[in-house]
Amino acid sequence: MNLPGERNLMTATQLWPISTSIQDGRLQIADCDLAALAAQYGTPLYVLDADTIRTMAARYTAALHHTYAGIVHIHYASKALLNIGIAQLMHRLGLGLDVVSGGELAIAQRAGVPLAQVHLHGNGTPPAELAQAIELGVGRIIVDNLDQLATLAWLTARRVSRQAIMLRIAPDIADGAHAHIRTGAAAAKFGLPLDDGSAAEAVRQALAAPGLELVGLHAHIGSQLRSYEAIQETINRLLRFAAEQRAAHGWTLSELSPGGGLAVAYMPNEQAGDIDTYAVTVTNAVRAGCERYGLPQPRLVIEPGRSMIARAGVALYTVTGRKAVPGGLDYLHIDGGMGDNSRPAMYNAQYTAALVARPLDPPTTTVQIAGRYCESGDILIRDVALPGAAPGDLLAVPVAGAYTLSMSSTYNGVPRPPLLLLDSGHVHVLQRRETVDDLVLRDLPLNMGAASS
Repeated sequence: MNLPGERNLMTATQLWPISTSIQDGRLQIADCDLAALAAQYGTPLYVLDADTIRTMAARYTAALHHTYAGIVHIHYASKALLNIGIAQLMHRLGLGLDVVSGGELAIAQRAGVPLAQVHLHGNGTPPAELAQAIELGVGRIIVDNLDQLATLAWLTARRVSRQAIMLRIAPDIADGAHAHIRTGAAAAKFGLPLDDGSAAEAVRQALAAPGLELVGLHAHIGSQLRSYEAIQETINRLLRFAAEQRAAHGWTLSELSPGGGLAVAYMPNEQAGDIDTYAVTVTNAVRAGCERYGLPQPRLVIEPGRSMIARAGVALYTVTGRKAVPGGLDYLHIDGGMGDNSRPAMYNAQYTAALVARPLDPPTTTVQIAGRYCESGDILIRDVALPGAAPGDLLAVPVAGAYTLSMSSTYNGVPRPPLLLLDSGHVHVLQRRETVDDLVLRDLPLNMGAASS
């Protein structure tokens, strides 16, 4: 990154895409001027840096293949952000895909991703979507609960080829930055608990189902993980359980996935989780557990999502107004908000921002970035220090690649923003801006006849 100056947010280089630079005092990504892109495509506008995505994929691949002696598969957890172009890019980078619905599966198929490299997850997946996955030949279905397992056993009972499955275990370990993204507790809605016998019963039923092939165990304890000890203990509990099932049924674990969830930095005082340390942690935990419980080394499946794509993304907004209110609060109104990024309203997620045309100017005031939506909770950023901003100024919000557009809505009848992939001066439109015509495509006119008097 070419970011001169020591006065403001731009020195927090861990937040910005790798190709970020400042030319003639204006913010650029991948040699593309952000103000020029905003003028051409309008705002709100989301941009992704291809170089950052490639770098993150290469770091995961190099770290895991260097440390783990066995076979490693890296699957992009596509719920973070998925469209046809992203699916194609991840496939070109040598990654598989994790999907959680029939819709995401269809996107992977239309992108040309070999479905043997796709894993289907989900705790409440409808039977029709499970059947769709089986017919299309997905590589793995990650089984979340006993009812889902029974459905899969019924769907595959008369098939010639068996469907490979993994069991999602709830190891009773929960980690993550917010309660809504902690997923590994025994009482969570995800996974098969160990202590109440559900996980052991799932193994018994899976081995008895003629159309299913139980290949491994899976767990995902949460997002924004910063505790390597929690990851180690999760792997230990999975391997201990595998050893118990080997003793009970003669079943040998061949595949293990501790999920993903490595933390990313959203604020200047934060640092992202270190991929090399993560790879060493996972490798050492698997090696130690296999030695402790007398198990052969399994294939390893790692599922990064947020850490693959969050830093690559920047959201651009136009300031539409300013409002000072009693008590000293100063609101800066923008043309986007919770419709394109619901995380602050849902999780109290924190972001920061810079002015596109004056990124190196020192801050002079603290403002609240208020979204355009008719909700009091639509405050995109609280208490951000900025140079004086006026209507028409462009605001850049970094670390906007994950769980923003993938969770977006058309609330208040506001069309969703476009998404651009920037690569060495080239602009690729991954998703066009939604239009008002798009909003009413599903609507049908009322056909009840005239109201009687």
